[in-house]
Amino acid sequence: MPIIDSPHDDTVDELVRHRLRKLQELRARGIEPYPTTVERTITNAEAVAAYDRLADTVVSVAGRLISRRIMGRASFGHIQDGTGRIQLFIKADLVGPETYEIFRDLIDIGDFLGATGRLMKTRTGEVSVEVSRLVLLAKSLRPLPEKWHGLTDVEKRYRQRYLDLIVNPEVRRIFRIRSAAVSAIRRFLEDRGFIEIETPVLQPLYGGAAARPFKTYHHALDQELYLRIATELYLKRAIVGGFDKVFEIGRVFRNEGIDSTHNPEFTVLESYEAYASYTDVMAMVEEMIPWLARTVLGTTTITYQGNEIDLARPWRRISLREAILDRTGIDIEATTDRDELYRQAAPLNLPIQPTSSRAKIIDELLSSKVEKSLIQPTFVVDYPVELSPLAKRKPGRPDLVERFEAYIGGIEIANAFTELNDAIDQRARFAQQLEARAAGDEEAHLFDEDFIVSLEHGMPPTGGLGIGIDRLVMLLTDQRSIREVILFPHLRTIE
Repeated sequence: MPIIDSPHDDTVDELVRHRLRKLQELRARGIEPYPTTVERTITNAEAVAAYDRLADTVVSVAGRLISRRIMGRASFGHIQDGTGRIQLFIKADLVGPETYEIFRDLIDIGDFLGATGRLMKTRTGEVSVEVSRLVLLAKSLRPLPEKWHGLTDVEKRYRQRYLDLIVNPEVRRIFRIRSAAVSAIRRFLEDRGFIEIETPVLQPLYGGAAARPFKTYHHALDQELYLRIATELYLKRAIVGGFDKVFEIGRVFRNEGIDSTHNPEFTVLESYEAYASYTDVMAMVEEMIPWLARTVLGTTTITYQGNEIDLARPWRRISLREAILDRTGIDIEATTDRDELYRQAAPLNLPIQPTSSRAKIIDELLSSKVEKSLIQPTFVVDYPVELSPLAKRKPGRPDLVERFEAYIGGIEIANAFTELNDAIDQRARFAQQLEARAAGDEEAHLFDEDFIVSLEHGMPPTGGLGIGIDRLVMLLTDQRSIREVILFPHLRTIE
């Protein structure tokens, strides 16, 4: 049995062997350690909350044994289910000598138990179940970490997230907030007339963002496919097809670095609204985020990494030109020559090369020198056209597009623009992206002929939005790393 032969930790292996011996003893006594049915009439939290109404009523509860005190012929223990914990009061004369002996000698911390008995309070005032029937529901073969004092090793927390969830209540709280936030966003959009649709994860061409993709291969089709880096181009096809308001919340995949705000797979909301522009989308975001915080947290004021942030409207608006000029002294609109822009930016120690495009330099000026300063909710608006191949040009300013990014707590949480619906302009933009790719930009957009054909059938004026769900949850739960809000983040494989 491999669980005995694990070479990693001799102490753990001996504890596992000890538990396996208990498992064998239970079966020798005719006790099935993994029964198929469970009797439960109430959750632990419900039992505690309803004590005044249910005192002296017989209830059946269940959960993982997380503490135990053996005291002669009477013992105490706590079990925990997904809602909370409750104390068990176990007396030998009530459950019988054999069951009491089993609880004392063959049950371990981490085992799942079912308990039936009278709801009562002990002399210390703790709501408890005076157990008349005790059943083993699942035998745990490995001990919980650090004797239930907590799991603090960050790497182990991520690799064995189930242990993290067991021993760290705060982690469970984070993911409850995440679930509530996603549910609330859906409700917000549906109440505004949006419908949720699903787009392909496997795509013959990736697009909708500037990123390097993951590749895979479909044997039946004899075709190379890509994991999507965005849902945009398919959602806009749905707008072409006649839906006025669509959205999708789903995973996207980008073959890029890992840091505090980036994970190779992450969750995004993308929404598209016909007959809307980026100003309409801006107003929607400015309404959505405070509503979301109030719905999930009960307040529009949050604290993120020591900064008190007011999410209530109105949010600050600043042009990209002004934002970069304020933080670096570089005027990107006055410096249209790429070489001159590089000369001014090079002393700022940005991750750029002498061959970097003007778009790359501007993007790094924003991300490296501006982003971290945007603590209170801020819309950075109006971007150079070369940064945004899918956005519509700003009237009277063909060098700019109608685009905004939203920042809170020094983190970009949203990207939006008035969608480019001019098929001729889109074709030219894609051609420029091909030139950039030929010059070495691996993240330049591919030429998607099928998408252009869809635009040639006509797409109404449309406002599009993308929100990073993981980063939004980071803000709502005051977490510095994206790994804290992704249940199973990617880690390097241990050899």
